[in-house]
Amino acid sequence: MKRSIITMAALVAFAGTAFAADVIDMKKGVKFNHKAHSEALKDCTKCHAKAEGGKIEGFGKDFAHKKGCKQCHVEMKKGPTSCKDCHK
Repeated sequence: MKRSIITMAALVAFAGTAFAADVIDMKKGVKFNHKAHSEALKDCTKCHAKAEGGKIEGFGKDFAHKKGCKQCHVEMKKGPTSCKDCHK
């Protein structure tokens, strides 16, 4: 019984990752590799409100350019930070 509960909890926790698209085509020629980010960060709550994933509250140009994506890349010293790096 205990093993079943642990297994079910693990499945629920990682279900969002399992069903998420590997690469997401966004506006203005931006391709976002969700699989690479989820494997590198290992914590969905760095972007999403819940560990299960889902839509990112307030996602848009300001989030990508100032609050979320670019800020994280600068802090981690990894990933694109200039316009042409994301907008192909």
